[in-house]
Formats: sequence, C-alpha cells, structure tokens
Amino acid sequence: MRESHIMKIHYGTALAAIGLVAVHILMRLTQGFAESLEYESVIANYRFLPYAGLLEIILILLSIHGFNGLRVILLELKQGQTYEKAVSYGCIAAMIALIAYGSRTIFMTNMGLM
Repeated sequence: MRESHIMKIHYGTALAAIGLVAVHILMRLTQGFAESLEYESVIANYRFLPYAGLLEIILILLSIHGFNGLRVILLELKQGQTYEKAVSYGCIAAMIALIAYGSRTIFMTNMGLM
C-alpha cells in the first residue's frame, strides 16, 4: 500500500478516535467519577451491548492509529527495505494481538464469563 494511503488512514483514525473518545468521556460523566469505576458499574457497561460496541470500535481505532504512528517513528530511525518490511509486519502483528486480546476481554465480560 502506498504511504500516502497509509497516512490518510492514520489521519482518519485520529479524527474518528477523537470523536468516539469524546462520546466515551461524556457517557462516563453521567455518573460520578468514583461510582463509574466501581466493579459492578464497569461490568454493567461491558454488558450493555451498544457501549461494548463503542469500546470495541475505540480499541480498533486507537490500535490502528497507535501502531501506525509507532511504525512511522521506527521508519524514521533507519532505512532499508528489509528493516521497513520487518517494522511494518511487526507493527501489524502487534496490532492484531492487541485487538484480539482486548476483544477477548470485551466479549468474555459481555457474555458473563468474567
């Protein structure tokens, strides 16, 4: 994929993440701060399907944005075709692993396994 397309994805995920994280924060402000961090409240949030979906989308957006940013930083440190491929594939693998682990947590909690 061309670098210009990758950077457009990077900017798009940043804008989308800003909007969705703002929604997430506004939803947290409907409760008191200490109350929103209580175990029962957190579990109730994960079991509320629209909110769990919002958390999943935020997880995906921030993972894509964050690992792409890390990839860009690492590519500025050193050049070389082999290095660039290793960094790109490494960031993709780490991103997939993070999304899989976060999704597992969201799904298990939503299904009542935690």
